[in-house]
Amino acid sequence: MTWGHKIMGVMDRFRLDGKVAVITGAGKGIGAGIALALAEAGANIVLAARTKADLNRVADEITLLGRESLVMPTDVLDFEQLASLVEATIARFGRIDILVNNAGGFPPKPMLQTSAKEFEAAMRFNVTTAFELSRLCAPYLAEKQDGAILNISSVAGEKPTPCFSAYGTAKGALSLLTRELAQEFAPRIRVNAIAVGSTRTDALNTVLTQEVEQTMVELTPMGRLGEVEDIALGAVYLCSPAASYVTGDILGINGGLERLNMQMPRAWGGMG
Repeated sequence: MTWGHKIMGVMDRFRLDGKVAVITGAGKGIGAGIALALAEAGANIVLAARTKADLNRVADEITLLGRESLVMPTDVLDFEQLASLVEATIARFGRIDILVNNAGGFPPKPMLQTSAKEFEAAMRFNVTTAFELSRLCAPYLAEKQDGAILNISSVAGEKPTPCFSAYGTAKGALSLLTRELAQEFAPRIRVNAIAVGSTRTDALNTVLTQEVEQTMVELTPMGRLGEVEDIALGAVYLCSPAASYVTGDILGINGGLERLNMQMPRAWGGMG
């Protein structure tokens, strides 16, 4: 297939050979799945999360794929550690091509039981950390003029639901940050996000009883919960040359949800 003056196969556009990707929250779940998918596509991976043992397990799998990895135990809430993460990446690989801001989260909680301190903590964990690491990585991402930032957001940031005032607001802010940075960093760095739906991870499994799962599946148009692989495949696309004309986009990988597939209590009675 001919693309302008270049002849390149369609599947070649999804390759990441020679690229270096920094991924937070990479020890398990969606972060680990994205790390392995990007490695399979050809990238070398910098793995950042708090638990070294988890990172080592992912690193071993990356080695089996024939790629290199750098294990960096990191608390994203510590900005000095974020700076060290970037410095170590440059020292090891000499470049950063892809940044995946995956670390984040906050449990559902009624607004009236959520303190201002907890609300601010949700914003810092989900938004401020992504802002800071993007700021630190941007000069390196811009060097090759084809850098990519991928933020892992949530359908909760788009579809208001009771008990998600902290998490939903934070993820909504992360999605808006994605669009803001896409405008500011174009054309050298593309910035996109994935609005994740209910996806089978260790975190979800802690609350996933048979009854809860049945309700969630019934409320999901595609009739199933998401798998880590679903998110990882979208990440490969958005981080690859296949998406070279895509920036500022929030890709929904959520089974077609038009509202969250959880029944949560309203403040003064009833379910929403």
